[in-house]
Amino acid sequence: MTTTPDRTLLARLTTSCEIHLPGDPGYDAARIPWNTAVDQRPAAVAIPRSVAEVQDVVRAAAATGLRVAPQSTGHGAAALGEGSLADVVLLRLSGLTGVTVDPGAGTARVLGGTLWRDVVGAAAQHGRAVLHGSAPDVAVAGFVLGGGLSFYGRRHGLAANSVTAIEVVTADGTLVRATAEQDRDLLWALRGGGGNLGVVVAIEIGLLPYADVFAGMLLWDRERAGDVVPAWVEWTRTAPESATTSLRVMSFPPIPELPPFLSGRDIVVIDGAVLESDETAAELLAPLRALEPELDTFGRIPATAVLDMHMDPPEPSPAVADHAVLGPLDAAGVAAFLAQVGPGTTSGLTFAELRQLGGAFARPDAAGGALSHVPGSYALFCVAMAPTPQAAVAGRAAAFSVVRALSAWSQTGLVPTFTETRVDTSRFYDGDDWSALCRVRDAVDPGRLFVANHGL
Repeated sequence: MTTTPDRTLLARLTTSCEIHLPGDPGYDAARIPWNTAVDQRPAAVAIPRSVAEVQDVVRAAAATGLRVAPQSTGHGAAALGEGSLADVVLLRLSGLTGVTVDPGAGTARVLGGTLWRDVVGAAAQHGRAVLHGSAPDVAVAGFVLGGGLSFYGRRHGLAANSVTAIEVVTADGTLVRATAEQDRDLLWALRGGGGNLGVVVAIEIGLLPYADVFAGMLLWDRERAGDVVPAWVEWTRTAPESATTSLRVMSFPPIPELPPFLSGRDIVVIDGAVLESDETAAELLAPLRALEPELDTFGRIPATAVLDMHMDPPEPSPAVADHAVLGPLDAAGVAAFLAQVGPGTTSGLTFAELRQLGGAFARPDAAGGALSHVPGSYALFCVAMAPTPQAAVAGRAAAFSVVRALSAWSQTGLVPTFTETRVDTSRFYDGDDWSALCRVRDAVDPGRLFVANHGL
């Protein structure tokens, strides 16, 4: 059930913003997130196309006794969808997009609903790159507000640390520009604090000096997992910070839309980027290439091509997931992983991923935000497609089974952008940082107007 707000009051306070209420023809289409397994039913959906409209919506929601949940694409909507949204206006920022690159300053200004594909493309026109995620259709705001793991991250750290300014509409409808010189505490809190502090309408991020990078993937049949997984784990122990990779055991249904090398197959994939010369990168990858992958795409590619390397679903999809951060994996840890998803198993997962951490990911950044680092060696991320409620139940169980099997190697912390369920959010932060973040939230939103997928 949803609480229908006073339509007259909303109309008066939001003179031009697109608003959808329950029962309106466009309500169902507007409320569906990218993860279509999430059934979010808010009191209203607002789709602003200007900062002024965002401010109108925030003020209107407060005046009607409603709260506000900012959302760009809804990739990480699962935790938000676990709670009731009956008194919440879902503020979809998909209509507020755009990017402006300042190559002289080495920054890009990104509007609140902008996708990574647009930012990466704009930066590439100036021979630059950014600390983007592994999918082109993820919005910049949600990614960096949750820390952000990039394939350049073991050298350059979390994406949140590249943010130099944030423009945010606060609980009273005021537009604030937070920088290191002005509203420093708010900037610190927003970088990793998620959607708890306001509606982010623009972000200024730093650029990286890469027009092209050495990146790609290696692919084997899953029958080779017993060789590939331990070899990759061993390789990661000494790999330099210039290398950021992931290993996934993946299962694909036999459908004609997939290329033959994926359709109906169980495979092992290692992908990532090596920020070195071609010669040095080839030397680093030699132990993995010695395993004779059936497909090897590693090479010098434009920075824009890195977005498609990870083979994330190109369209909105229903999925469920579970996650843990792992410390170093010994032989027993590798065996526990293979016992769940290796040859001969039937996990029911679409993929089980080990994302390489360490390096700059793991080091606290004195100039960073509330979430400036992620201690640990690997981020475990297990995903199952969930086209039906029954499949969702089975998928959650399958994902949890892998996480539970690796519990002996798990750490307390979690990565916000990999966490698809409601958790104790103090697990994202160091103890003092979490307490300080809550104090900033109390100062800027004492009435708890804003609702985030991971609330404080």
